[in-house]
Amino acid sequence: MVKCIGVLTSGGDAPGMNAAVRAVARTCLNKGIEVYGVKLGYKGLHDGEFIKFDRHSTRNIINIGGTMLKSARFPEFKDPEVRKEAIEKMKEVGMEALVVIGGDGSFRGAQKLSAQGINTVALPGTIDLDIACTEYTIGFDTAVNTAMQAIDKIRDSSTSHERCSIIEVMGRNAGYIALWCGIASGAEDILIPERFDGNRPKLENELIESILEKKALGKKHHLIINAEGVGHSYGMAKRIEQATGVETRASILGHMQRGGNPTAKDRVYASYMGALAVDLLCSGATNRVVGYRNGQYIDYDIEDALGMAKDVDQYEFEIAQILGR
Repeated sequence: MVKCIGVLTSGGDAPGMNAAVRAVARTCLNKGIEVYGVKLGYKGLHDGEFIKFDRHSTRNIINIGGTMLKSARFPEFKDPEVRKEAIEKMKEVGMEALVVIGGDGSFRGAQKLSAQGINTVALPGTIDLDIACTEYTIGFDTAVNTAMQAIDKIRDSSTSHERCSIIEVMGRNAGYIALWCGIASGAEDILIPERFDGNRPKLENELIESILEKKALGKKHHLIINAEGVGHSYGMAKRIEQATGVETRASILGHMQRGGNPTAKDRVYASYMGALAVDLLCSGATNRVVGYRNGQYIDYDIEDALGMAKDVDQYEFEIAQILGR
């Protein structure tokens, strides 16, 4: 039976991470297991920045965005000697196992720790929904709702002034936030990296044709949702305005999508995942990723999870295009 477990958040923060931390802590305490929070991700693991949790430690955090444990980039963790130093810090407090909440880069750190004898379980914490082994990632639902609310407000103004609005959302190299926001906001066009061949003049010509076509039919405003992986929203807006004569504004929502109170879905799913991570460690499992597929919480070997490829469903993308016409 494992006697002491640590939990950290790594990489970009995501709403719902606190719910997962809380679930890990409280599940451990319910089983009589000591539990430590690790501040600042793998950097804090290396530096020994640990907080011993009791039941008071995780009060009133489930509704708060971001991560109470903070997060930091720490590329030095790729060095085996740096990881060895981190493991020594863990041993000083009796920490035998670790729950890592983050994206694919965080998973790789967990995988390397597992290879060096530390039992690890990873949770998918990223707003980008770009982890192939799972249909859900912690923070995605909140990020989409946050972006959608901002888009609705911008659309009100765009309609009043008969503008074209290009709104850029986050997602790194994945277009899931853009796709969901585009459908939910009734956007005329949705740009995602998975369906962008890199030919920017061709893309912009297609947008210009779309705007002029709808303008001829009496359309008074036009909404384009642009994924971060396509980008160049300000330049695109300038060129579209020059070509169409339609006033065009670009808005980049940026890191506001990472913040805010998590939705019920992000609180509940993250809680289940945190509890399952502890149960897996108690069963002796290591090098695992918790995921959600077909209505079930499941787990995969990290190496298998990282080897999976993910793409936007073509049917969903086609439906989004049809609905925007």
